[in-house]
Amino acid sequence: MTQEDGQLDGLVRKRIRALRLAQGWSLEELAARAHLSQSSLSRIENGRRRLALDQLVTLARALDTTLDQLVENAADDVVISPTIDSAHGLLRWPVKGDPGMSVMRQRLTDPPPDNPARMRAHPGHEWLVVLSGTAVLMLGNRRFRVETNQAAEFPTMMPHAIGAEGGPCEILGIFDRDARRGHQRETAEGSEGAGGAEGARGG
Repeated sequence: MTQEDGQLDGLVRKRIRALRLAQGWSLEELAARAHLSQSSLSRIENGRRRLALDQLVTLARALDTTLDQLVENAADDVVISPTIDSAHGLLRWPVKGDPGMSVMRQRLTDPPPDNPARMRAHPGHEWLVVLSGTAVLMLGNRRFRVETNQAAEFPTMMPHAIGAEGGPCEILGIFDRDARRGHQRETAEGSEGAGGAEGARGG
């Protein structure tokens, strides 16, 4: 067994134990669900028994995961640096687990637009967390105040706009594939227009 194989072997054993404990199951409970003896499961977790593929498949099913996830190796590129859009005051991070998703941090200084015509709608789903200050989310004809450490989740097919209330605020937005595309189109259109940093946005 190579050093890399040994590391993966140990990782899989730790993962089995961690998943079992996360479910609040004893060795006996998981062994029963996986149709193994308690002693066999104990030896698997402790490294005293060779990992067999058929047992891993059964354990993955019992732990409500997949074989691929159970034996997935640790990624080397854990830390992700953002791309910086200075013109719009944006930081963006891609989500490697789902390349269609992205995370964005933005500072807002202006209130949301009063004009409903400036609200945007496009396919997708968005989640936002207010890191500091107070944000105002206009959603259709409703107005929501989102305070520091509060979050909001909404379908972006609903006409929407986001701004600040009572001073600057910083938000962290998470976009699915469709919402990200809609936001990128909006940012591009904003660049062709006023060209300055965005203080409020329709997402």
